[in-house]
Amino acid sequence: MTTAAASAPDQDRTRFRVLGAISFSHFLNDMLQSLLLATYPLLKGNYQLSFAEIGLMTLTYQCTASLLQPLVGLYTDKKPMPYSLVLGMGATLCGLLLLSSAGSFPLLLLAAALVGTGSSVFHPESSRVARMASGGRPGLAQSIFQVGGNAGSASGPLLAALIVIPLGQGSIAWFGLAALLAMAVLFKIGQWYSHQQRKAKAAAAVTPPPLSPARVKLTLFALLVLLFSKYFYTASITSYFTFYLIQHFGLGVQAAQLHLFLFLLAVALGTIFGGPIGDAIGRKRVIWFSILGIAPLTLILPYVNLFWTSVLSLGIGFVLASAFPAIIIYAQELLPGRVGMVSGMFYGFAFGIGGIGAAVLGQLADSHGIEFVYRLCAFLPLLGLVAALLPDLRGDKV
Repeated sequence: MTTAAASAPDQDRTRFRVLGAISFSHFLNDMLQSLLLATYPLLKGNYQLSFAEIGLMTLTYQCTASLLQPLVGLYTDKKPMPYSLVLGMGATLCGLLLLSSAGSFPLLLLAAALVGTGSSVFHPESSRVARMASGGRPGLAQSIFQVGGNAGSASGPLLAALIVIPLGQGSIAWFGLAALLAMAVLFKIGQWYSHQQRKAKAAAAVTPPPLSPARVKLTLFALLVLLFSKYFYTASITSYFTFYLIQHFGLGVQAAQLHLFLFLLAVALGTIFGGPIGDAIGRKRVIWFSILGIAPLTLILPYVNLFWTSVLSLGIGFVLASAFPAIIIYAQELLPGRVGMVSGMFYGFAFGIGGIGAAVLGQLADSHGIEFVYRLCAFLPLLGLVAALLPDLRGDKV
């Protein structure tokens, strides 16, 4: 009796140490992932690669990093693997070591595939850990988890510029130490995960919301459209905002990079606050506001001066970033018991659409100009109207 009574509040408590550890691991994982892409100029020169071969490396990486994620999640939903996170980071480690010493282009492709595989294993299972540690505050947990990834993605190119470019391709091997650190942290997380999994076997199954299969599929489609809108527009900022500022306002490279840094900072803050706000007022309201609500800002952005461009970009970054935690948790509540599959599908789709968006917008910028890209992308948030298709789930604020 006493043991049972004591375990209930223990399970309901938000495990901030676990969330901090999984967020730190997310930081290391995404830092190492972005490091691969940031070394392309160096690899191109060392191996005399064509742009087509660079594109093939990106395709190899994205196929393993995006397409495998829902399959990994689907498998681990049925057969949880607490220590798979360690194995996934081990694949990333092998990829980095191979990347640092590859003697041919096929080995570079294999290295890219290994790094992408590590990401595919990491995201579905780590998202499950974040939900397990949430203590009934899944939005907050998802925000803490995601902000680590945002910081890691921003750090990879910076570390490549400071270390890899000056010291050469062999210095990539030193980043294996970061992978080893992540493996140590993930091993401890795996121990906690395994313990929680044993306790969860006795827990009552969570029943899905009372929606027909057709309505569930329609809702998933609407969520993917919302993700498309968010990540296609985000690609226009992260990939081409500096070029837009340089061409449109005549800024120097350093000043333009500072504006991009401020946008990424706003994205990090929006990620932090998006989850807790969704816990408080409901995921559907956050999704409505974060996607459709920025439409007025994006529509006037191409026509204002530098000061208001800076202000609007900060608002867009903050509000738009708040959507992803809410979308992930909403999808997990739509399909309870499929946390891994849902996380893998949405992380994989987000990653893939961001890469496709950057490539498509680059082609448009070459053919029609960078200013045309921003006038066109301004209409993307209007796709947020599909949020009207989202039903109110049990437990969500109406």
